[in-house]
Amino acid sequence: MSKVIELPVHSIAHSRAGDKGNVSNVSLITYNKNGWENIKVHATESKVLKIFKHLGATNVTRYELPNLLALNFVIENALGGGVNSSLRLDRHGKTLSSYLLYHLKLNVSLDMLPENSPYRIQFNKG
Repeated sequence: MSKVIELPVHSIAHSRAGDKGNVSNVSLITYNKNGWENIKVHATESKVLKIFKHLGATNVTRYELPNLLALNFVIENALGGGVNSSLRLDRHGKTLSSYLLYHLKLNVSLDMLPENSPYRIQFNKG
């Protein structure tokens, strides 16, 4: 069995965010098929809702995009009312993608990391 380390999801994926009214959508796009198999199982609606609950999120719906090795999360009520109503600095919710990349932790094996990942060093430590 290969070594596994808990890392932020940004170690195996990048992200993009968009908005429509008070609804944000945040995608996770993995760097390879092994990372896809991991997030498909472990990046759940309940974990994402827990991460954004403090912003007022009330529901998360997850969509799988296997041909893109991606997940898209639709997060309801996390934008403070939306662009025209919100008093937040980030009314479009663009930073939600970075927030998810850092706060969602997953168990990651070496084969999920891209070749140029700085996290590869951690797998060589005793």
